[in-house]
Amino acid sequence: MIMSSAKAVTIVGAGPVGLLAALGLAKSGIAVNVLERAKGVISSPRAIAYHWSCLEGLSELGLLEEALQVGFSKQDYCYIEYLTGDRIEYSLDVLEGRTKFPYNLHLGQHLLAEIALRKLAAYPNAAVHWGVNVTDITQDAEGVSVQAVGPSGELEFRSGWLVGADGAGSTVRSKLGLEFEGITWPKRFVAANLYLDFSKYGFARSTFLIDSTFGAIIVKLDRNDLWRCTYSEDVNLPEESIPERMREFLGVIVPDAKDYKLDAYSPYRMHQRAATKFRVGRVLLAGDAAHATNPSGGYGLVGGLFDVYALYKALAAVVQGRAGDELLDRYAEDRRRVFLEIVSPAASENKRMIFDTSDPAQRAADMAKIRHLAADKATLLERLMLTSRMSSEPLALSAMLPQSETI
Repeated sequence: MIMSSAKAVTIVGAGPVGLLAALGLAKSGIAVNVLERAKGVISSPRAIAYHWSCLEGLSELGLLEEALQVGFSKQDYCYIEYLTGDRIEYSLDVLEGRTKFPYNLHLGQHLLAEIALRKLAAYPNAAVHWGVNVTDITQDAEGVSVQAVGPSGELEFRSGWLVGADGAGSTVRSKLGLEFEGITWPKRFVAANLYLDFSKYGFARSTFLIDSTFGAIIVKLDRNDLWRCTYSEDVNLPEESIPERMREFLGVIVPDAKDYKLDAYSPYRMHQRAATKFRVGRVLLAGDAAHATNPSGGYGLVGGLFDVYALYKALAAVVQGRAGDELLDRYAEDRRRVFLEIVSPAASENKRMIFDTSDPAQRAADMAKIRHLAADKATLLERLMLTSRMSSEPLALSAMLPQSETI
């Protein structure tokens, strides 16, 4: 079966990045086919925090109101040094009056994907195809052909443009022959969803527990008692015994918590990697297919959302003839620059501070820096502006358009 339209866009990957890109394009009047190898939205423990700076984009797509109803907003943060019990708290309330959204959103990424799916269903020019495995990609001057295998057999999708949003193990990136340059950290991360009210044991709704052995990121997931605890361990330890070691780990960091229920957990390797290019002809990369980072600081999906906000507007302008395809080079170059110069260094520094520093002098310097951050509003505000610099300025992306047009 062949599905063809020169004015259409094919998106590979139905995670939040792919689905939000599809929604943005569909709202702009572009025909979109989304291909996903899984049979439905994947619900394993993944990204959960959305920084204040990316919420305006969710609002523009019509997703924020429902996202806040399903998840929740929060302003509180806490750093705790495990060995000393030193506790430093700060709040995002310094953003009030400076943005419409002076808070972060907590929401499992699968729930955001489900909200986007519901919104996407209202557009007859968009379709999501589940259980579809991409086998090959070819392109020419007029468009891109995607060969795939679905539940009913072989498929071919022909469109003017293709977006690879299929994760760090991207088939699209592989078919383009692009390298995924960078490093893989020599540790295993474990993300565990637990029915355990950490707030009863002194943890804020976002807590960074700092220690080279018992470091953890502890975050409240929903309005009830579901929390996420992300920690690291030796990559050589057997995965099948993670639950037993998790029990021991929790017994150390929350020794008074005797009863809890493990909802789900996901072991994974973490990377600092970027594709050598984010655009090859009529194919573009976004999200983890383009770049992957460790989760310290919650910059992974946020960086992917900023990709989406830039990409769907630029691509819609190109498809509709309001801009030349040079605009997509601007997208590809700017998003790669932002990841390499801002996102990856910030996430790496957070990982070092939370999980990897055993030197007492360095740890003392880290804690002094955090203490100053919490005590000085100007310093805190400057730090919080970091995530806004992970976006791509709309004027930079529209610079190639005539003055009377915007995207």
